[in-house]
Amino acid sequence: MVLVKKQIKKEIRKKRIRAKIRGTNERPRLSVFRSHKHIYAQIINDEKGITLVAASDKEIKEKKLNKSQIAFNVGKLIAEKAKEKNITKVVFDRGAYKYHGRIKQLADGARENGLIF
Repeated sequence: MVLVKKQIKKEIRKKRIRAKIRGTNERPRLSVFRSHKHIYAQIINDEKGITLVAASDKEIKEKKLNKSQIAFNVGKLIAEKAKEKNITKVVFDRGAYKYHGRIKQLADGARENGLIF
């Protein structure tokens, strides 16, 4: 019962945030998904409904990093891939997650490599 309430609250938060954020051709949406073990990032054009660039911690080769450092590296990786596709400006979609911890580290890594949001 408690788990169902948490899931419903998470969906409500996600919908509230997504109602305000929309990716376009000029500024696609940088969407973040976080699980207990992994973190994923996608740059999405909502007008066409396609994923332009994607990155995850499974692509990171370095070992012995904590989850925050891995998230920072995923942010850097997504920014590098975005540069290759000539994407410099994005809208950040944190989903239902608070802007701290791994989500913040991913955003900082993306900003450090040149993404603007």
